[in-house]
This record gives sequence, structure tokens and C-alpha cells, in this order.
Amino acid sequence: MTAMRDFDERSAYPHPEEFEVMRPEYTELEDGYIQASITVMTFRVTGKSTTRPGARRAALYEGQKTYRSYHPSYRIKNPFPDEFVDQEGIQWKRIPAMRRHNTGDYLFISDDDEEDYTDFEQMLMWDVRPVEQTTDED
Repeated sequence: MTAMRDFDERSAYPHPEEFEVMRPEYTELEDGYIQASITVMTFRVTGKSTTRPGARRAALYEGQKTYRSYHPSYRIKNPFPDEFVDQEGIQWKRIPAMRRHNTGDYLFISDDDEEDYTDFEQMLMWDVRPVEQTTDED
């Protein structure tokens, strides 16, 4: 008996890695966001964020979600580390899987020092990015 992950799933929908190598088309939206559109064959994914790199990351994440709808055994890659500090000094912590359906994917402390929760899509729209960790070993 073949395990599910060993089964070679095929469909017309491109693998998410195929979107990664394509150059996005960017559109500035009226609400101040930027939209990235990536097309592979006849399939198009879009993502929206405050910056071009964020919009591209959001589009790639949408490609993974769509691919998963065709291939339920595909595991979507978490676009963020489990715990990190972003470029604005905000600490983010991933919520345990059993609580995510009620809260979202991540916990953070908002500007008014309140605990708040959000999901991957919103984090990508805000262009949340971890600060690169440096070591003192140089």
C-alpha cells in the first residue's frame, strides 16, 4: 500500500515553486496598497501589501493555498518563523494549532499595549518581516 505523500499527484495547476521564478506585474491600488500579479500559463495569483516585496510574498502564499485546494496533502510553508521581532520592534509569537481557528495565526502586542491576534494574510498585507538575527561570532 502506497503512503499518501508518496502518491504522485498531478493537475493542470502549477506547483507553487513555478510562481517563485516568475516576475510579478505590480499595480498601485487606490487604497495605497500595491498588488502583485504572477502568471504561470493560464493561472494567475495576486497578493496585496504595503510594499512590492510584501505583495510578491502575498501572491506566492496565495499560490500555495490554491495548490493545496487541488492537492490536500500539500503542506503550505509558514511564511514566518514561530517567534520573531519585526522591523518595528514588535514581538510576534505563533499560536498553537488548536487555538488558531479562534484567534488567528500569530499573537502580537499592539501599539496600545494590548494583546492582539492576526492571520498570515493580514501579516503579509502589513508587510511584516522578521529582523535578521546577527551573531557576535564575527
